[in-house]
Amino acid sequence: MKIAVDAFGGDNSPLEIIKGAKMAYAEYKIDIILVGDEKIIEKVCKENNIGLEGIKIKHAPDIIGMEDPPTDITRSKKESSMAVGLKMLKEDETDGFISAGNSGALTVGSTLIVKRIKGIKRCAFAPVIPKQKGFFMLIDSGANLECRPEMLEQFGMMGSIYMEKVMGIQRPRVGLVNVGTEEHKGDTLRKETFELFSKSSLNFIGNIESRDIPKDAADGVVCDGFTGNIILKMYEGMASVLMRKFKEVLSKNIKTKLAASLIIPELKNMKKDMDYNEYGGAAIMGISKPVFKAHGSSKAKTIKSAIRLTKDYIQNDVIKIISQSIDHTKE
Repeated sequence: MKIAVDAFGGDNSPLEIIKGAKMAYAEYKIDIILVGDEKIIEKVCKENNIGLEGIKIKHAPDIIGMEDPPTDITRSKKESSMAVGLKMLKEDETDGFISAGNSGALTVGSTLIVKRIKGIKRCAFAPVIPKQKGFFMLIDSGANLECRPEMLEQFGMMGSIYMEKVMGIQRPRVGLVNVGTEEHKGDTLRKETFELFSKSSLNFIGNIESRDIPKDAADGVVCDGFTGNIILKMYEGMASVLMRKFKEVLSKNIKTKLAASLIIPELKNMKKDMDYNEYGGAAIMGISKPVFKAHGSSKAKTIKSAIRLTKDYIQNDVIKIISQSIDHTKE
């Protein structure tokens, strides 16, 4: 198995990307290809005493930045690390591709270079996020700001397959984000999507409200990308605030410090459970080959986790199962 990683995507590239790739190679023993300017990668490795044993470099002289228009990936930025990595995936030089770079460019590049699965109307960002017990998939979290009911139906199907095959959840519960749990609630999009889900073979549990998402409301949380992106960023912000508040309370005085010393292991476990770095990133569901979007602020641990998720995605034939499900739906 070969997985290519965009060495120049994200806020902490290339150093943290390189470190994450090394950590993943050491643990998973799969072939990893760093895509980017070869001289810069080698220079950073030398400066930080990082050996490149087991890792190859695919030279790409350009970078597509966060400020660049997404369509540049197929125009002025054809030689960027992201574009070259996607071309490698298209031409079967690698089995999967990961980038922490420009989300819009990765969506456009995945769609135009690698292409969607036949029958899938839109690809979707699908991060796996911690909740009160376990984790859930949020699909879509930002790729499609406007959606049609049939798109949301496909998001639910793809999310259900991923949660079962990669995350090991039997018969995943699929919920539709809405302003109320009653069947008649919501706008036309939500009402029509509810009807489609009700007729599907998915384990559809109905409408769910955003306040219940962290409380184990569903395993697959379906919404349009505009709603999903707001949920995702609010979720990340609140997790960060809560952890800081815990720290403030437990370091307030000698009494709270003593109490903290007794529960440090539990606090560390909770922090780990709520840390998005443990989950690596979001699969771009609906693309014909495995593409993962890592968080823009990814550190080494995040990249390592993204490589693990991509490996599991490949090994469990998620794309093949989605394709078969689309064919079955047509029939």
